[in-house]
Amino acid sequence: MNLNNLKPAEGATHKAGKVVGRGQGSGKGGTATRGHKGAKSRSGYSKKIGFEGGQMPLQRRVPKFGFKNINRKEYTGINLDRLQLLVDNGTVKDTVDLNVLIENRLAGKNDLVKILGGGELKAALKVSAHKFTASAKAAIEAAGGEALSL
Repeated sequence: MNLNNLKPAEGATHKAGKVVGRGQGSGKGGTATRGHKGAKSRSGYSKKIGFEGGQMPLQRRVPKFGFKNINRKEYTGINLDRLQLLVDNGTVKDTVDLNVLIENRLAGKNDLVKILGGGELKAALKVSAHKFTASAKAAIEAAGGEALSL
């Protein structure tokens, strides 16, 4: 090892190219590679999302239509055959409430639940949910159970 072949350890230096905007002596002073004038040359510049250089943005060109009800209540639908499957697996004996549905991942803890009439129910269950379709309520009562609204 001699003085003429000393160099820093691999990865010890981090200089990444020429530093800009540090005066004329640096060779990259003046406009500091930003060009002349305009918004992009100034500090603090940031364009809006979807800005298309002054052209009418896509978001404003596309026609809007329809109606979005802000008071809409979204229900998680559960068919009767899913309830019958819980009985067949031995998960449920006689009562199905929100806690049972949440434990079996059929609904989330903040969901509103609506029992739908898809499939058939053979077991006599006491089902409690936020809503029932007419066919689901009839099928539950026909099987000897009862439908309780929350």
